Amino acid sequence: MANGVLIYGAGRSGRGVARFLAREGVEAEWHDARPSAEDEALMQELGLVRGDPGGTYRTVVAAPGVPIDHPDLLALGARGAEIIGEVALAARLRPELPLVGVTGTAGKGGTTVLIAHLLRAAGLNAREGGNIDPPLLDVVDGAEVAVVELSSFQLERVPGLRLPVAVVTNLGVDHLDRHRTVEAYHAAKLNITAGQAAGDVLVVPAGLAVPTRAQVRPFQPDRIALADGREVLPAERLPEGLHPANAAAAVLAAEALLTHLGRPVEMEVLAQGLWTARPVAGRFETVARVGQVRFIEDSIATRTLAVEAALTRAPAPVAWLVGGRDKGADLAPLREAARDRVKRVIAFGEDGEALARALGLPFEVVTGADGDAVMRAAVRAGLEALGGPQAGGTVLLAPIGTSFDLFTDYKARGASFARAARALAAEAAEVRA
Repeated sequence: MANGVLIYGAGRSGRGVARFLAREGVEAEWHDARPSAEDEALMQELGLVRGDPGGTYRTVVAAPGVPIDHPDLLALGARGAEIIGEVALAARLRPELPLVGVTGTAGKGGTTVLIAHLLRAAGLNAREGGNIDPPLLDVVDGAEVAVVELSSFQLERVPGLRLPVAVVTNLGVDHLDRHRTVEAYHAAKLNITAGQAAGDVLVVPAGLAVPTRAQVRPFQPDRIALADGREVLPAERLPEGLHPANAAAAVLAAEALLTHLGRPVEMEVLAQGLWTARPVAGRFETVARVGQVRFIEDSIATRTLAVEAALTRAPAPVAWLVGGRDKGADLAPLREAARDRVKRVIAFGEDGEALARALGLPFEVVTGADGDAVMRAAVRAGLEALGGPQAGGTVLLAPIGTSFDLFTDYKARGASFARAARALAAEAAEVRA
């Protein structure tokens, strides 16, 4: 006889599933090959027992980080289990909760947060979650709308998911180590619209052809407007750090969801929402200024599209901090974006020098084994490369490489950059005093 539910993979997602199922009174077991102390403590607190991946279960809720072709999952499926993820679980157990789904190679986090912000400005209790903190299942109770950032990993496990509003910010290249081909990666992303019907809305970049049954609402990154073309806010009036493409997509998504709920769409409210929005911490955020030079932290920019967007938006001239562990990003578009804008590359970390050489731009290398010390040296080198505080321009951290050579994650790398930049700013202030 099959057991009930197995939570396969703990971590952030699995802990969210465990808390949710415990609140629902659903008995579940859990398995993780390398659980953390936090995982162990929570499962014990919730009264969940260890499961057997060699057993038989009705439903397996797998964490996004577990490959879809993991041998345990294939074997569990062969024994009759349905393999789903937290998003499908939320949709099934909270069918009355409208979900707005957002995916894309770059910009999905910022767009997710902005949609939720606009919906709150319009009077809805909207919460964001999913691939972005917190887990979706931590926000579904009490919310009127959930705006969900969806990774390609999550979208591999959403059978039957129907979203009244879905957004694809863009489609580039990423995660080939998991999906193996660009086609498979894009197919996973486009699962966001697979369950949509004629009455639903899909927001996509103008010119991107997506097979769907939904109504397609294309957005132009330089025009932030409603579906009928009325401009909500000129792109040049957006607060610093907000990407116009994210804003354009967010406005169309918010309009579609408000219409879906029978709520009024007021341009003034949406405009005010945009004006009061702030960028997600760590995503193209100005963290310090020294004289006329700004320091922009975009540590999460490891995908070609995200790095290209950062290079295009950063005020020139740019001292570009590049480094970390190379994940095979396509550098050709970055060479073009950097042309006539990047004064010097400051290379750091495991593959920084190799990346800088491949970019073919003037560079210098900062070495060391201590991440914070390396970042302090890189930030100072960037300021000097521009010609000092009065030269103007940007010291930009858009590193291309992952953070795992010198830091625990991209957030720690970004925080290190911010500390180093602010220390330089404080030093400059003392000199002026």
